[in-house]
Amino acid sequence: MGDAAAQPWIDYQTYLTIEREADQRHEWLDGRVYAMAGGSIAHGQLAAQMIGELLRLASACGCRVHTADVKIRVRATGLATYPDASVACGPTELDPDDRNAMANPALLVEVLSDGTEAYDRGDKFAHYRQIPSLRDVVFVSQHEARVEVYSRDQGGRWVLSTANAGERFSLTAMDGSIEVDRVYADVELVPAPPRAARG
Repeated sequence: MGDAAAQPWIDYQTYLTIEREADQRHEWLDGRVYAMAGGSIAHGQLAAQMIGELLRLASACGCRVHTADVKIRVRATGLATYPDASVACGPTELDPDDRNAMANPALLVEVLSDGTEAYDRGDKFAHYRQIPSLRDVVFVSQHEARVEVYSRDQGGRWVLSTANAGERFSLTAMDGSIEVDRVYADVELVPAPPRAARG
């Protein structure tokens, strides 16, 4: 999550006005607006290549793939945000308060960055898990060829599977599998930040 905008509290309709007039995308949660930071070149390339792989699977099952320009609204918690990619299967459900926000994604993708990884894996993932239609959440590393897929099983539990270079991963929302090497093809990975020394 980015920095909160100057307003101490705003309602959702005011947030929509800010979104229409701003050049930058923002998240909204509990009356707070957060500017969303831009990503690295690797971030953009990984998001684009994930979208390309998702399009290949979606074409066989009638699902639709969306870029980071599509807003997702979590009805249970109110969060409005822009994942790096999303997939919808079946008719699109729009949020009743925001006709530009989809409320029923089947799959969401987040390319992890150092500034947002803790939020993406923690609070944001907790919001995502409140979406009844959601079947997969995919985390893509910028530091190494590694894709983590959290899938909702038939009992409603979220199960993690991890795929590294030379491996493939599958999704619950769509049939087929994706090669990790295709997602990371020609991507110059971002060096991991140095770890703090333990005293």
